[in-house]
Amino acid sequence: MMLMNLGLGLCTPTVGTCLFVGCAVGKVPIEDALKTIWPFHLAIFGALMLVTYVPAVSLTLPSLLD
Repeated sequence: MMLMNLGLGLCTPTVGTCLFVGCAVGKVPIEDALKTIWPFHLAIFGALMLVTYVPAVSLTLPSLLD
């Protein structure tokens, strides 16, 4: 859950360290990058909500290893 939050936060425009660095290296305007990346933001956000509010999703694998 923490890694999904960090991954989402590093690509969001407010802090957006990875977003800003990637746009600077690729010489792409941030607006163009955001237009391209928004479906992935929605997918990560949906998966984050699923893992956060449905405990069986994140606890199935550890219970199988027990």
